[in-house]
Amino acid sequence: MSELAADGIPVAVTCRVLTIARQPYYRWLARPVANAELVAAYRANALVDAHRDDPEFGFRFLVDEAHRRTGDG
Repeated sequence: MSELAADGIPVAVTCRVLTIARQPYYRWLARPVANAELVAAYRANALVDAHRDDPEFGFRFLVDEAHRRTGDG
């Protein structure tokens, strides 16, 4: 949305087209994602990917896989 605004397309128009409200967008824009939230999201994705690759592995393997994929240990 920021790229469209930089190209001269008003945020109000973009929100209307995407059927989203402006105020939640501006709230989200004012409060960026924290690093801890980003790491948790990457870890969750790694767990889902590892489970999808081989659902037979237990939680200990999945935790190790999450740490390996996110570079956290």
